Amino acid sequence: MGFNKVYKTADEALEGIKDGMTLMLGGFGLCGIPENSIAALVRKNTRNLTCISNNAGVDDFGLGLLLQTKQIKKMISSYVGENAEFERQMLSGELEVELVPQGTLATRCMAAGYGMPAIWTPAGVGTEVAEGKETRVFNGKEYLLEYAFEADFAIVKAWKGDTMGNLIYKSTARNFNPAMAIGGKITIAEVEELVSAGELDPNQIHTPGIYIHRIFQGEKFEKRIEQRTVRKAI
Repeated sequence: MGFNKVYKTADEALEGIKDGMTLMLGGFGLCGIPENSIAALVRKNTRNLTCISNNAGVDDFGLGLLLQTKQIKKMISSYVGENAEFERQMLSGELEVELVPQGTLATRCMAAGYGMPAIWTPAGVGTEVAEGKETRVFNGKEYLLEYAFEADFAIVKAWKGDTMGNLIYKSTARNFNPAMAIGGKITIAEVEELVSAGELDPNQIHTPGIYIHRIFQGEKFEKRIEQRTVRKAI
């Protein structure tokens, strides 16, 4: 008998996430954010979380909702420029922040999935990022030692998924989601459309189901544009 990965709701899928845990959350800007899962975390009122995410959403969307309720203790991110509440909490000392170069953030996620304890990267050498960290010279160039992330849960968003956990991401949503899907001790996927096993084209699958422990179909998804740019009428 196969292991059932399908959960009816976000609340059920997030069972076991407790205060003080470390979470990876997919998304880039406002694209590919696991918004149903974030809403469930708000309802659960899980606190003192360490969140690993490329960015912190905006004030009323994405991780911004968890910042509003002060459920996040520490943010590990690459870009945080669109969230006024994030800025306020960081400057006031309420929120611990670790800024990580974007490529390093992605590679530390992948290293966790590959079973690698650490990586060597030139990004951050000679900057504040390197303070207190080990460096080493390879072929005449200095590299910085960065450790793989250790996340209790990874939470990702995909366009389509099947009951075995295979995932397909759509367009820009194929950002940090694939890297984080392989990096969590337990990975939860929320999808816009959930289909039976065998319905997805194997050649189109981005994340194999072996990495996914829980999957559910979200109830609603909001399609936002972070910065709307249009041409002037001619």
